[in-house]
Amino acid sequence: MKFTLSWLREHLDTSASADEIAQRLTAIGLEVEHVENRAEALAPFRIASVVAAEQHPNADRLRVCMVDLGDGNTVQVVCGAPNARAGMKGVFAPPGTYIPGTGVELKVGTIRGVESHGMLLSERELGLSDEHEGIVDLPGDAPVGEAYAAWMQLDDPVIDVAVTPNRPDCLGVTGIARDLAAAGVGKLKQRSIKPVEGSSAPSVSVRLDFGDTDPLCQAFALREVRGVKNGPSPDWLQRRLREIGLRPINVLVDITNLVTFDRGRPLHVFDADKVAGDLVVRRAAKGETLLALDGKTHQLDDTMCVIADDNGVESIAGIIGGEASGCTEETTNVLIESALWEPLNIARTGRTLGINTDARFRFERGVDPAMTVPGLDLATRMVLDLCGGEPSELLLMGTIPEETRRIDFPVTEVKRLSGLDVSSTRILSILGALGFHASGTRGQSLTVAVPSWRPDIEGKADLVEEIVRIVGVDEVPSTPLPQITGVAPPILTTGQKRARLAKRTLAASGYTEAVTWSFISKTEANAFGGATVELSNPISVEMSHMRPSLIPGLAAATGRNADRGFADTALFEVGQIYRGTRPEDQLLAATGLRHGTAGRLGTGRHWSGPAPAVSVFDAKADLMALLEALGAPVAKLQIAAEGPAWFHPGRVGTIRLGPKNTLGWFGELHPATLERLDLDGPVAAFELIVDSVPEPKAKPTRTRPPLTISDLQPVRRDFAFVVDRDVAADQIVGAARRADQTMITDVAVFDLFEGEALGADKKSVAIEVTLQPTERTLTDEEIEAFGTKIVEAVAKATGGELRG
Repeated sequence: MKFTLSWLREHLDTSASADEIAQRLTAIGLEVEHVENRAEALAPFRIASVVAAEQHPNADRLRVCMVDLGDGNTVQVVCGAPNARAGMKGVFAPPGTYIPGTGVELKVGTIRGVESHGMLLSERELGLSDEHEGIVDLPGDAPVGEAYAAWMQLDDPVIDVAVTPNRPDCLGVTGIARDLAAAGVGKLKQRSIKPVEGSSAPSVSVRLDFGDTDPLCQAFALREVRGVKNGPSPDWLQRRLREIGLRPINVLVDITNLVTFDRGRPLHVFDADKVAGDLVVRRAAKGETLLALDGKTHQLDDTMCVIADDNGVESIAGIIGGEASGCTEETTNVLIESALWEPLNIARTGRTLGINTDARFRFERGVDPAMTVPGLDLATRMVLDLCGGEPSELLLMGTIPEETRRIDFPVTEVKRLSGLDVSSTRILSILGALGFHASGTRGQSLTVAVPSWRPDIEGKADLVEEIVRIVGVDEVPSTPLPQITGVAPPILTTGQKRARLAKRTLAASGYTEAVTWSFISKTEANAFGGATVELSNPISVEMSHMRPSLIPGLAAATGRNADRGFADTALFEVGQIYRGTRPEDQLLAATGLRHGTAGRLGTGRHWSGPAPAVSVFDAKADLMALLEALGAPVAKLQIAAEGPAWFHPGRVGTIRLGPKNTLGWFGELHPATLERLDLDGPVAAFELIVDSVPEPKAKPTRTRPPLTISDLQPVRRDFAFVVDRDVAADQIVGAARRADQTMITDVAVFDLFEGEALGADKKSVAIEVTLQPTERTLTDEEIEAFGTKIVEAVAKATGGELRG
């Protein structure tokens, strides 16, 4: 939000400087991003008179001008502007000055053999606009030798405020002036708007037609002005718009822009003679188009609100008008529109169409409903003053909401929530200056009526915030936290501890942490479990849904690294995923993704041989290591050769603890998934639902148990079982482990063999079983007995036989 100091002073009686105002605005929550004082940049430039302009001897398009500087000196300037001529007055830049529009420092130069001692400037070179067809042509009464900035009143500082989304009232100069007055920086000027009396009914009627769907327009006010004379705006209006970065168009359009920034009330004007029939405010029909004032044709759908007539769509409601009904210098009859649009619909429509306008910026944040008619009256009066004409009566369709929000406000809340000790009189003064109306018992409890321009005020805490920001956040007393005697009790939850431990474990496994957006596109969400949580007001189309998985974000980050030459990356993230709209559908996940050759043993080429591509086994090993670090009962886990559709079939696994508790997945991403993500493979990934890992059992004592390490030699025995081909190796391992859970400490698969010698659909799986005695060395008979138990257990569980 930009405005000039002189513009602010039209609403605020103050002698404060621009720097003082900027400091106070930032202190009350309206952060000033920049104060532009163009007087400093334009100080070297003077008004000069061209006393002679002769054709350049060596160039057809150049003129050699003799320029009177007003101090008795005349200098020679070579100029290529087509409007350079004798007798004109322009803006002169002497050698050694910095040209703001081009960013160069001017020097004495020789152009086609003729010396040039300075420059006559265009508006673009001055940094005032994009106009560069010719040099600035000043009026004949311009004083030669005077400072150009001072004479043109360009020494007015421009203040740029970053208005937060919850303060739509400060998207107008009046709202900023109100806050400054409440903060003690002057007195607010009450500039009331007088209603305009019309002589007759407008020639056009309006109908709000939304059928059985939710209305997208609460109220629509219209007034017709006939017999206007359109054309360029007066200099003061053009200068005001240019100062804040707007391009003057014509007086009718410039008036609406002025009201938008002055009062925060966007308006629109139609050329009444270009409107066919009556206006209808409705939803657009799918397939309708509009050639808008931005010169682009926009495709519309039935989620968008439009203003139409018998010719079709004339305006995208609250965002941009159509070129067909726009006002030109030939316009003589106009329709001025002021309406209340549904903010969420304006935001969606603007984002879908990619249109950013000052009107959209305000409507999607919420405009003051009480300014609907007064804003129209203000614009009408300006049209009458600057363009003439005869106004019609006001036409108002719909209902302007008049409901006043009231909040019961105990004044003790200020002390309780902020620590500030503010008197009741000061509280009433601040609230009153901000436009609130308070009544009740002073010193105890107040009933506060919220003004129509403050949609962000909903409860007592919001009122406390208003008091605090005006009094000053720096006035809030600093209170140290109480010191805790002794050893502080643990405060982290199991989930918080596991999140930290998961990050340390994955970082130690060679991963690099990434923090990605929680929002992804609908296409990505559907590819990873379903687009179940859609945002009502997304940042962009690519961020329209909450992520059901962390893999899309990591894949996108991996792709960006690969595009920059870092293809072999291993990224992890520990964050929230969203499977639904209920609180229990928000889960903590730990996800890792390896790309290219970024395996567990290193990446890229090596003298001993190239690193292998990542595979499903890398992802499995990472996941198992993470589960073990988090304290999951690894020995009891079951692995099934199945998983979500975004993994490659046959190269995927699901880890469960029991038949119902799924802990996570691992595998290589499906080629179709990689294509959808625009990522080259191979990619191995895993995803662990940290919340699904069971809580550790409570221990009777916090004392650590004694370390027990057997000093006896472990015994290892190999077994090879012939089983059906569809028997999983995990079944053999589990059966062997359960043969004696006290003595058997480890079972590992070390060989797989398939061949005709074993028979059709048969395979041989060899395992190594580790027996760890704790009291005495095992005898041969005992070892044989354990071997028999293992063979019997595997045979019972899988039907396998010991291979001969």
